[in-house]
Amino acid sequence: MKSIHDINFSMKTAFVRVDFNVPFDKAGQISDNSRIVAALPTIKHIISKGGACVLASHLGRPTGRSKDLSLSKLVPELEKLLQTKVLFSDDCVGEKTEKECSGLNPGQIILLENLRFYKEETKADEGFAKKLSRLADIYVNDAYGTTHREHASTATMAKFFEYKCPGILLENEIKSLQKLMNNPERPVTSIIGGAKVSSKISVIANMLDVVDNLIIGGGMAYTFIKNNGGSIGDSIFESDRLEDCSKIISLAKEKNVNIFLPDDVVASNEFSNSSLKKTLKINEIPDGWQGLDIGPSSAIKFDKIIKQSKTVLWNGPMGVFEMSSFEKGTLAVAKSVAETTKNGAFSLIGGGDSVAAIKKFNLQNNVSFISTGGGAMLESLEGKTLPGIKALT
Repeated sequence: MKSIHDINFSMKTAFVRVDFNVPFDKAGQISDNSRIVAALPTIKHIISKGGACVLASHLGRPTGRSKDLSLSKLVPELEKLLQTKVLFSDDCVGEKTEKECSGLNPGQIILLENLRFYKEETKADEGFAKKLSRLADIYVNDAYGTTHREHASTATMAKFFEYKCPGILLENEIKSLQKLMNNPERPVTSIIGGAKVSSKISVIANMLDVVDNLIIGGGMAYTFIKNNGGSIGDSIFESDRLEDCSKIISLAKEKNVNIFLPDDVVASNEFSNSSLKKTLKINEIPDGWQGLDIGPSSAIKFDKIIKQSKTVLWNGPMGVFEMSSFEKGTLAVAKSVAETTKNGAFSLIGGGDSVAAIKKFNLQNNVSFISTGGGAMLESLEGKTLPGIKALT
């Protein structure tokens, strides 16, 4: 796979697949521009090397053309961040768009209309991909969050280019995952949280070949506790995944991986920020009560393990951190990860909720790397080859 630093962009036009699928507030303003900010280094690199940029992305899940999902809404934000004029094409394929892209001068940037206005995009249609390929000389994929999807712009079109490479963001994502999966500094600790065992069972199984310690928190912990014969009251659990928990426990023993579950929880009599709450042993939760966060004893136990680690992966919160009454466990883990990073460990944060948590607690600058791809990262951790990355090789 070529690096973006190996390619000559002088007097060339680069098709850059970015992930500008950003959220908007009720007033129609961008509420989080971090995905746009993440793509800036790649855009600036191409421009600085004498190239022109054709930026392409999807926005939402349109079923045809939609004014609400037009990428034209992103132009002001892009211009503000890049401090330069950004052209806009009201289509992403066709004669008019080809003419607009072929007329670009070095240093110019054009943003295409939403790729998903065409159903051919998500169907990985080869004809549509070929039309997209006519817009540029070089193909650059910088949209890690979409590399697990075999779409026309993320996988199919790469075959029509002699010169293709990952952007700076995607290259950093690949390097960070390789650092974790291929030759990590030990001990390696994986902190897995979130609501369901089912969504991360393959990840956990694959990670057992890499990690020394596996910390399990969040909603999925209750399925493990239930499998171990504990009383979990009304806490969330998956009855059809108890056997999977047994398999993971026996596989971990086989591979000499230590599994750590919470000892205590902050439980509530209802799913509400203002409801009654008390700290209970995780295997002694009475009926009518549900665990919504790890307790103080668990936070101390996890802190000790994390601080002894040289490599840390964190994917998934320890509780319902969106509610202030149940955020302490996730905050404690975030602080532990930040502190071990400060002491020289490599930390990788991935998954929408973990990223949201680290940002909520303003610790995003205190960890080694924050992944921009939720589903893509999970599939990478499962050991899958992502179509968008394979297409670049």
